[in-house]
Amino acid sequence: MDASTLMAKARTACASAHLLLERGDSDGACNRAYYAMFDAARAALLATRAEVSVNVGKTHSGVLSAFSLHLVKNGPVPREVGRLLKQAEEIRIVADYSGESIGPDDARRLVEAAEIFVSTLAALQGL
Repeated sequence: MDASTLMAKARTACASAHLLLERGDSDGACNRAYYAMFDAARAALLATRAEVSVNVGKTHSGVLSAFSLHLVKNGPVPREVGRLLKQAEEIRIVADYSGESIGPDDARRLVEAAEIFVSTLAALQGL
């Protein structure tokens, strides 16, 4: 999959997160917001041609680590934007696996963070 396709998936996941939030599905909105950010991070790694292992895309932790190392640590992604991805992962794990629900205000903040994250990466990479 190429960077443009992944960024399109990220934008679609953001739109889905909004729809789920409007329907009262906070957990689903958090899931989609995280995957929007995850796909945007993968797209940015591809677009920058960062030298990463062939297997990096096979695990979430691999993508998050590579993203932090290659795009946040020394730029071009601002640290505060980079932190949003890790925060989203933590919230998604609660929403998807803990049996606890994410409140609507927290879900709304995460969806807004996903929009910032995706739009920032798209602008930085020209996607």
